[in-house]
Amino acid sequence: MNKLIALLLKGLVAVLPIGLTVYLIYWLLATGEAIAQPVLFLLIPDALYFPGLGLLASLALLVLTGFLVNLYGFRYLVKLSHNIFERIPLVKSIYGAIKDMMMVFNLAEKKEMKSVVSIEWNGAQVIGFITGEQTGKRLFKEQDLVGVYVPLSYQIGGMTLYISRDRLTELDIGVEEAMRLALTAGVQSSKAK
Repeated sequence: MNKLIALLLKGLVAVLPIGLTVYLIYWLLATGEAIAQPVLFLLIPDALYFPGLGLLASLALLVLTGFLVNLYGFRYLVKLSHNIFERIPLVKSIYGAIKDMMMVFNLAEKKEMKSVVSIEWNGAQVIGFITGEQTGKRLFKEQDLVGVYVPLSYQIGGMTLYISRDRLTELDIGVEEAMRLALTAGVQSSKAK
């Protein structure tokens, strides 16, 4: 019986990451198509519509939005909406959580998150990411404290510590790989070994 359970778990470990990834991609594509399809039916004749056009329109809209964010007027509108969302009691929690989650997924491209460090914590070494050099200087003026984000394993979350720069050891590892190690509690796929 134990052998059967072990085989079942091995099969689950092999299939689950692939299945969830394929399903997530399918869900994103189908959602983009479903959202854009009714709008397209208003703009073009039914005869011109083909499956996938909604997805293409969604992607084109996202690219256009990315371009517009670089323009001053549009950037002002984004900042204004950010300020409004930050003032509404329940909305600010949801908006902040989504915004923070997007930051976590976009870590490799963050300009301020430039190095991976190790922090000695109760005799153990913890992986962290320098995120707030300027914030540390602003909050703790005389002290040389640096903001270090420490992610928690197997969840989207973590904590920011303001710690003395001399207690940090810079690690020779990329941000993306370090984040993967931290989030998965150091479990590596065979590719990463």
